[in-house]
Amino acid sequence: MKLKGEVQLPGFLLALRFLALVLWSFPGARALNNGLAMTPTMGWLHWERFMCNVDCQEEPDSCISEKLFMQMAELMESDGWKDVGYEYLCIDDCWMAPKRDSEGRLQADPKRFPSGIRRLADYVHSKGLKLGIYADVGNKTCAGFPGSFGHYDIDAKTFADWGVDLLKFDGCYCDSVEHLEKGYKRMSLALNRTGRSIVYSCEWPLYMWPFRKPNYTEIRQYCNHWRNFEDVYDSWQSVKRILAWTSSNQKRIVDVAGPGGWNDPDMLVIGNFGLSWDQQVTQMALWAIMAAPLLMSNDLREISPQAKALLQDKDVIAINQDPLGKQGYRLRKEDNIEVWERPLSDLAWAVAMVNLQEIGGPRFHTISIASLGQGLACIPDCMITQLLPEKRKLGFYQWTSDLKTKINPTGTVLLRLAAT
Repeated sequence: MKLKGEVQLPGFLLALRFLALVLWSFPGARALNNGLAMTPTMGWLHWERFMCNVDCQEEPDSCISEKLFMQMAELMESDGWKDVGYEYLCIDDCWMAPKRDSEGRLQADPKRFPSGIRRLADYVHSKGLKLGIYADVGNKTCAGFPGSFGHYDIDAKTFADWGVDLLKFDGCYCDSVEHLEKGYKRMSLALNRTGRSIVYSCEWPLYMWPFRKPNYTEIRQYCNHWRNFEDVYDSWQSVKRILAWTSSNQKRIVDVAGPGGWNDPDMLVIGNFGLSWDQQVTQMALWAIMAAPLLMSNDLREISPQAKALLQDKDVIAINQDPLGKQGYRLRKEDNIEVWERPLSDLAWAVAMVNLQEIGGPRFHTISIASLGQGLACIPDCMITQLLPEKRKLGFYQWTSDLKTKINPTGTVLLRLAAT
């Protein structure tokens, strides 16, 4: 009987692997039908680093102006950002003039954007990139510039005429939940009617949560990605809060994500001032696990070689952009160690182990291989490669093996498990 069991085990395990492939291949909720964001959007967004700096006289190199975006476009092309997938150069709030023009159209501030958005879009496109822009569903933007309430159709047409490729649509100064929901839907439909391919980035659920639980199935039908939680800051506390919110709400938000529609935990702040090296590794690793849009907010003119290499890590980007399109989740938390995992195409898995302890030195953590990937990640064995904090092959592991890792305080070890 023992011999018979040993002979039958591989066939049983192969059947489990086939079942896993079938289950993970099922599509999620119906997505916005514009054919865009089939993998998470990648690019650069000005807000966290440059905020609403409109003083170009005193701070010409960091104010919100066409000069800033042209410089970033040049660097995205010349310094390898475009080549690894960072495609969208996105303007956030504070680009507008204080009032609409005589025909009711939004217009750029004439001093800071003297050539206009159409010319800027042409320049960005000449670099092989795409241009994103910002507007608001309410009466005003968060910084007090003209909102799109009552102007959804004309604003969508204006953006399309300018050659815009992405719209970040904020939710400030909206006077009711009803107007918020209708406004996000109306702008989605208006953008589609223009006939131009425009990625639609919403903040709909972020502004819904204080009143009631968002209907994510509905949101996904109108938006390509959506913000759920507060703005990211250049601090470890901010990144921790985003991860904590995501894990505590994962039963509600993970399954709705997939090709065409993604949960957005906000910008990458790697290369700025507030995160240690280990914390930057943690943000990059977890944003890959969460299938998050990778929208950097930093200064590409001064970024360190180390931060640049992390942001351009092709193996980590491949996890983020994996075509299976399944968002990862927190598997467990014990003694300030979190284990996150994400199913990938070809029956592979990504696993991240995060050390949240902020006192003492590196910690060792041992995990059972059989507990990963819903028990299916290493059937009957797999090759494990560590991707972060540095890449190295750990070798072949069997389903019955244990894996011991060393994790720095506030750091993360990111692994890729490939079935053999």
